[in-house]
Amino acid sequence: MKSIRNIAELRLLMHRNERPIYFISASPFNLLGIDDWVGSFKFISYIDPFDGRHPNVFVPSKIAGFEPKSIEDINNHLLQHPEVIDYITRRGGRPVAVFLMFDEKTEALCQELGIEVWHPPAKLRQRCDNKIETVRIGNKAGVRSVPNTLGPARTYEKLVCSARKAGLGADLVVQTAFGDSGKTTFFIASEDDYNRHAAKISAENEVKIMKRINCRSATIEACTTASGTLVAPLMTEIVGKPELTPYKGGWAGNEIFANVFSEEICAKARDMTIRLGDQLLQEGYRGCFNADFLVVPEDDEVYLGELNPRISGASSLINQAAFAFADAPLFLFHLMGFSGIEYDIDVKELNDRWAREEFIDSWSQVIIKSTEDSNEIVTHAPASGIYRMAPDGKMFFDRYDYRRKGIESDEEAFFLRFTGHGDSLMKGRDLGALMVRGRMMDDEFELNERTCKWIKFFKSCYTSKPLTEVQCDKAKEPAR
Repeated sequence: MKSIRNIAELRLLMHRNERPIYFISASPFNLLGIDDWVGSFKFISYIDPFDGRHPNVFVPSKIAGFEPKSIEDINNHLLQHPEVIDYITRRGGRPVAVFLMFDEKTEALCQELGIEVWHPPAKLRQRCDNKIETVRIGNKAGVRSVPNTLGPARTYEKLVCSARKAGLGADLVVQTAFGDSGKTTFFIASEDDYNRHAAKISAENEVKIMKRINCRSATIEACTTASGTLVAPLMTEIVGKPELTPYKGGWAGNEIFANVFSEEICAKARDMTIRLGDQLLQEGYRGCFNADFLVVPEDDEVYLGELNPRISGASSLINQAAFAFADAPLFLFHLMGFSGIEYDIDVKELNDRWAREEFIDSWSQVIIKSTEDSNEIVTHAPASGIYRMAPDGKMFFDRYDYRRKGIESDEEAFFLRFTGHGDSLMKGRDLGALMVRGRMMDDEFELNERTCKWIKFFKSCYTSKPLTEVQCDKAKEPAR
């Protein structure tokens, strides 16, 4: 095929793909299901949620002493693992790698192994990922952030002074340049609030100081291409729920459903995302990205929150949405852009179609974290698969599956395990991802009763022991 002019040609190209493409990450979560669309697509993962039963997931054996501090650490470890190198070599071809997170070391390791990275350069991604730079990129694109000022805040007095000059008031939100799931977003309404986070805030040469607003969190997945910026439907974000995460302001999941906000808000968010994507293309960036928005429904106001220049936690939901099955998952357009094949697709037609109600079905997902103070070892963990809620409220494992679309009714849920037997259990650790049909929140953006029951159930499925007890148990085992 010399060029791609329509969706049918894109689907055919990906279906017939013979070039090995690998998603290398901690788990298959973010691109779950893409292997159904793309030939020769494999997951190389650090953890195995499927206990060896997923046909396209390769998990090498653990190497003692390796303790990752980031997803980049995990990816660099995997690329140096003898079993991974052997697996990629045996499969042959001209291998391609895609990642959730990577750095310049990852790029160097891929170059040594003859693996082509189908993402913009790590240096560019890092610049665009900077929350301070996001404001500047948005400003160039005409995409407004919440009223803010940028600069240092070495002391509470200097923070208040900067906020006063910018007319932001005394109730503030402060963000540092980089941070995950709310860990570096701080709500400051008093000097005591500042002092609790002073070490992190004062260490930065520049922070984002925002007026605190009463808003709802929303997000859009998009893909910038040479034909224009493709925009998926607007989703809600599930943020800072104490049942799910110990981090105030921390991302914990998403919902996708029709009429998520007013049509005016949805149209504004789509337009802002398109302008942001077009500006990213001018910055040299191409491919998938995620834009978080802060929505004030009463005023039909939409502000840019954050920019994630990569696939994201919401990608697993959007790549399996109704519009994706009608046309193609958003990530296929990312692969198209890096394939080297010429293309010219009608982006406006796709965006208009994907905004229509009939192309948006209702699904939700949350990431369940450990929220208790503990330092233990997991002795039992729930299996990945389909679980069922009986009419009497009893919940149980129903059947194995590795696909979210295996859910057949609102009484079922798909659980993807991240933390398993033998893993450490501590506050903030991701236990697993939970996916269901329908909404997980009510109209007030609070977790609904069904969701709370599922969260409580899966947390109860985990048992653990203090590390000292596990060590004693091992010492008592007979020598073999």
